[in-house]
Amino acid sequence: MSRIITVGRQFGSGGRELGKRLSDELGVPYYDREIISEIAKRTELAEEYVHRIVEQRPEYHFPITVGRTLQGGASDYLMQQYASVYAEQTNVIRELAERSDCVIVGRCADYILRDRKPLRIFVYADMDFRMARCRERGQKDEVASERKLRRKILAVDRNRRRYYRSYTGQAWGNPANYDICLNTAGTDIKAMAHALAVMIKADQE
Repeated sequence: MSRIITVGRQFGSGGRELGKRLSDELGVPYYDREIISEIAKRTELAEEYVHRIVEQRPEYHFPITVGRTLQGGASDYLMQQYASVYAEQTNVIRELAERSDCVIVGRCADYILRDRKPLRIFVYADMDFRMARCRERGQKDEVASERKLRRKILAVDRNRRRYYRSYTGQAWGNPANYDICLNTAGTDIKAMAHALAVMIKADQE
């Protein structure tokens, strides 16, 4: 029985770590930023630009492109770029799921692969935990201000919510849209990933 696992996550909740540890436990590929690299390659857009828009609702930012020029209205061109990025994101994710069992983090993968009925996980935690985690993993100059860090966390979550709703019509983080919702605050993510892997393996038997 095949198993595709998608992981949605609040910023700073440890969702990326959980996804990577889960893929290691199950012995299946893990995909996250690799998807961005592939989209950039296929669209001939700069990877930095692709990374900036894949979790945001379409807005008018000027893209850094390779070998492309503006034709017609700038706003039409930019919207075409957003549509192109999402189309390639959909293609890449579907191809990865066809290739083998895997764990995919973010990128609306739970919705894009809905016909394959993936195991949809959403990871969340309280603000204190997320701020502490960001401080542990961030550069000192990036997290010096508690207010600045809190605003960054809220901004990333807001962008993810808007992006998800724009392309899926659903509410990001709504428990009804997921099979498992995990609160990582005060937990050992490594142990949590192991427990999840045991459950998944048992379900496949």
